Amino acid sequence: MKTYSAKPEDIEKKWILIDAENMIVGRLAAVIATRLRGKHLPTFTPHMDCGDHVVVINADKVKFTGKKMADKKYYRHTGYPGGIKETTPEKVLEGKFPERVVEMAVKRMLPRGPLARQQLSNLKVYAGSDHPHEAQSPEQLDVAAMNSKNVRA
Repeated sequence: MKTYSAKPEDIEKKWILIDAENMIVGRLAAVIATRLRGKHLPTFTPHMDCGDHVVVINADKVKFTGKKMADKKYYRHTGYPGGIKETTPEKVLEGKFPERVVEMAVKRMLPRGPLARQQLSNLKVYAGSDHPHEAQSPEQLDVAAMNSKNVRA
């Protein structure tokens, strides 16, 4: 029996719509990362971009468990000596780009490299409930129904 390896012409990409309202960030990001890589498919090939396009709406309404909203820290560096900056998810969600919480959680669950950057370009995250991808007719994926722990009431 030979190992199956997908070819570019064999790959069929679907569009998935996920509503992130009241979802736990880490659990949501794990499902999204799996869909972006294509690991949910029996034809998964590690060196090919065989994942789906994922559209996430209501990213500004995600939840954290415990006291992570205030205690968790995000770090970035300006590039200058002593230029480390920190912020919390609470400040990011209240700020100008609340969708970055979901984007960065997914980005950090993907492997590093050119393929992961290509797969990450298939992720579209929007803070509100409107998105410009109606023409692709994305199918709804109910992540909340997969596990009762995925939703924070």
